Amino acid sequence: MRHTNDISTDVVRLTDVVKTYGGRRNSVTALDGVTIAFPRATFTAVMGPSGSGKSTFLHCAAGLDRPTRGSVLLDDQELSKLSEVELTKLRRDRIGFVFQAFNLLPAFSVQDNVTLPLRLAGRRANRDAVERVLQQVGLSERRRHLPGELSGGQQQRVAIARALITRPAVIFADEPTGALDTRTARDVLNLLRASVDQAGQTIVMVTHDPVAASYADRVVFLADGRLVGELRRPTAEAVAERMTHLGAWAEPVGAR
Repeated sequence: MRHTNDISTDVVRLTDVVKTYGGRRNSVTALDGVTIAFPRATFTAVMGPSGSGKSTFLHCAAGLDRPTRGSVLLDDQELSKLSEVELTKLRRDRIGFVFQAFNLLPAFSVQDNVTLPLRLAGRRANRDAVERVLQQVGLSERRRHLPGELSGGQQQRVAIARALITRPAVIFADEPTGALDTRTARDVLNLLRASVDQAGQTIVMVTHDPVAASYADRVVFLADGRLVGELRRPTAEAVAERMTHLGAWAEPVGAR
């Protein structure tokens, strides 16, 4: 069952975003006039062939990289107007990140990894909130374990709990199932889907996998730095067909 979104507020909005690298003579345009909005409590997958601009898109939307031109509005704040210190605070407080590599601290317990963003922000972890998020990801019984004592899927669930603990405006996920087997990937995707449907979370996920994309409310396609279409209520088959038209199957697994 999909979450019905009654709130029209956009959590993230990009307007005519351009990102170029290099100098005048050897410049490369990674994003070429991208305009898109991500409404609250929605799950969007971003797909495209290798070199289409997916990672640059995610980095600009999340305030990890500054566009050459254009506007990025996140949680009603224009990112271009923020200093590096303000951007760092915004990312820490209002954005959750989930990556293909779980990026957990090996000497920290599950609970300490989950509460790390709060401690970095100088905030005390609310015991009830920590318990709630650990239950949400199915790891209450593993709170004292170290990452090395967990499976890959469990480690990714710790990473998701860490992203959820600050109650962020948006979670950006970059190939979150890329290092997982099919069954474990399905569990992680169901968890992300549930965080949208049940908790009203907003998720933007870069993926190469049509099955992963089918868990989203919509899939948007990038090619040569431009948005070239989208699918609503996607199926894996429809996504795969669209990607074939984009020439994406020459792309190796995990490539950007």
